[in-house]
Amino acid sequence: MTDRQESAKAFSDMHVPGSPLVLFNAWDAGSARAVSAAGAAAIATGSWSVAAAHGYGDGEKLPLDLAIANLARIVDAVDIPVSVDIESGYDDPAATAKQMVAAGAIGCNVEDSFAADGTLREVADQAERVAAMRRVLDAASPGFFINARTDIFFQAPIEDHDGKMVKAALDRAARYTDAGSDGIFVPGVVDLALIEQLVAGTTAPINIMMSDASPSLRQLADVGVARISYGPAPYLAVMRQLEAEAATVIGWKGSQPD
Repeated sequence: MTDRQESAKAFSDMHVPGSPLVLFNAWDAGSARAVSAAGAAAIATGSWSVAAAHGYGDGEKLPLDLAIANLARIVDAVDIPVSVDIESGYDDPAATAKQMVAAGAIGCNVEDSFAADGTLREVADQAERVAAMRRVLDAASPGFFINARTDIFFQAPIEDHDGKMVKAALDRAARYTDAGSDGIFVPGVVDLALIEQLVAGTTAPINIMMSDASPSLRQLADVGVARISYGPAPYLAVMRQLEAEAATVIGWKGSQPD
């Protein structure tokens, strides 16, 4: 196998139910190096963080060429596999797939909501978008890991999450897996019983995103989650610390006695 295929296979093999791959999401080359130095097995970007670091809002407001250039710098900065959050794949997911490969990624997240407003695409439309990416990736980068994200649980507040939403998510997961996705990413769900139902309802590795309301890493592992992401949390934590330290230094005169 080529180095790229070996890297892609190694990344795929990290998705083990009960012993999940934990991804502390990075946003640029510097943060990727820091996460790698901490012992990470792989790097994954978070679209919200990448956009914010470049001065843009989320929702494909970051121009695709900047997203790809940032990805290339991250790949060059670390010696471990890199997966990119490419939102919904922009206007042409197949063309975007070619650019991800050229930049050196071996995996991606692709979501099933419209970037403009967060509403869900028709499942058949999204399945075809996944299939279009799969066709390109099979030719250009065999083994490339597509993590198909469904935003079902972002369509309602946490207190309204229920088994019907699990079924809807699993129905989409089945279509996306048939279209060529390797994993299923279900952000927004925090109820452990519902997460356990998601894991039981598909053979694809399930990815959950951590939040303040999430179960612990141990609990998620115990119900068979195979991948855990941190999304924008690392970026927000670093920015809060930066702001606090900057405020202390900038305001030093006011804190000193005459």
